[in-house]
Amino acid sequence: MKVRSGKEYTADNAISMVPGLDFLGTIKLVNYIRSNVQSGNTKPDLSSSSLFEDDVYLKPVLEDDALLYNLEDISDPEEEQKADGQEETASPSGRIKDLEEELSRLREEFIEYKHMVQRSLGKQLGNETEMDQTSSPKQHQEDDMASSRFKNAEAGYFTSYSYNSMNTFRYRLSAIHESMLKDTIRTDAYRDFVYDNKSLFKDKVVLDVGCGSGILSMFCAKAGAKMVIAVDNSDIIDKARQIVYQNGFGDVIKCIRGKIEEVVLPVKQVDIIISEWMGYCLLFEAMLDSVLFARDRYLAPGGLMVPSHATLRIAPIADPDFIDENISFWNSVYGFKMSSMLENVYDEVLVQTLKPSAVLADSALFMSLPLHTITVEELTFVKDFKVSITKDAETLDGWLVWFDMFFMPSCQTKLPQDAVPSAMKKAGHVAFTTGPDGQETHWQQGVFLINRETKLPVPVKSGQVLKGNIRYKKKEDKSRLLDIRIEWSVEEESPVSQEWALQ
Repeated sequence: MKVRSGKEYTADNAISMVPGLDFLGTIKLVNYIRSNVQSGNTKPDLSSSSLFEDDVYLKPVLEDDALLYNLEDISDPEEEQKADGQEETASPSGRIKDLEEELSRLREEFIEYKHMVQRSLGKQLGNETEMDQTSSPKQHQEDDMASSRFKNAEAGYFTSYSYNSMNTFRYRLSAIHESMLKDTIRTDAYRDFVYDNKSLFKDKVVLDVGCGSGILSMFCAKAGAKMVIAVDNSDIIDKARQIVYQNGFGDVIKCIRGKIEEVVLPVKQVDIIISEWMGYCLLFEAMLDSVLFARDRYLAPGGLMVPSHATLRIAPIADPDFIDENISFWNSVYGFKMSSMLENVYDEVLVQTLKPSAVLADSALFMSLPLHTITVEELTFVKDFKVSITKDAETLDGWLVWFDMFFMPSCQTKLPQDAVPSAMKKAGHVAFTTGPDGQETHWQQGVFLINRETKLPVPVKSGQVLKGNIRYKKKEDKSRLLDIRIEWSVEEESPVSQEWALQ
């Protein structure tokens, strides 16, 4: 297969001329050659991979580029020989296990990217809808920029599908981590706790579980940690290692790739475990299991978990505008019924940000997680809740679930019962909420819509009491997906229940 007419490189020859390329490097090489040929240079310089290391070469030069579809079929002869040798020595069961782990990792990356794109597109569409004729020139300019970001995100989303290969989602990891780093509520909380408590970190050994880009590890190193061990099982660890050295922390931060359950650490115990493990509705992705394994295996007696506590809250909601925009809209689109677009809308948790006005009652705390003592078994649970309605609504539309995080300075420090971040911050502690009353985070909230196809609308009035319970359960053992069931009743009426999937 020719790279392009006018240059007698085959794909194999071009790749062999720049040895050591990974999958993304190969994509960049092809697009580098394409762009040169398009500009009239039929003999592009291939003397060094640094010539095409810019991420601009991740963008396809040709639409529906057939070569990019088939990159996985192009292999380095040396790699083939190495692989053949490995096949002779590796057992079939071992190879199957490796392939299953790789597939599992890629699925997880794909799911996270899908949610990120959904949030981005939804947010930008919302921004465009709210724009009106009275906006100032500056506001119009900002909205134009938002629209541009929306178009770029949309283009990137569908371009990523065109490659027809999960491997191409690896380079989307940078966008995922960018989204998290730009979540200032999240990142500022970790930074503030570490920098405000440098005495806790000075000369200590810190373990960063699921280190991602390495930002938390660098906070700890800058605060005076003697050693920081950064562990991650995805390709981002390679970027983290580069970032660590770029910032002069190579002697302090040790980057290790692998599952925390399987890697060998350079120490027997650590003084502090720091991790940003939270998922949607707190426990989606089940990364907390790995953090608790690290705690039980490596944390020294009296050691510190950062963050130290998490709480889960639930509240009833009624939001006619949200229902109109997300449900009723599909009943008549330019006069056509498109209700098939609503498939699974009542079966899956929606990750959205709702307005505080949608909440019908003060939230109820249904689960508290003290990170120093909670066990994996306790992460599957059924918990009761009770809320008192504070305003009338024609119908109960659903439930809203979110979590709050707290950073306490000692494993002995107790979190006050029914603690809320606003009060804890006034008391001098670091905390944040993902609820509707706080600044939006990338976790947003979990929206559980009541199925109107099977359940009649129920009006609620101020003063009524809703009682119920909520169950969290992994879809299957060691799964990162969740099934969440809520059962509730209004006053003394018969309880009703519904189950949603978070995936």
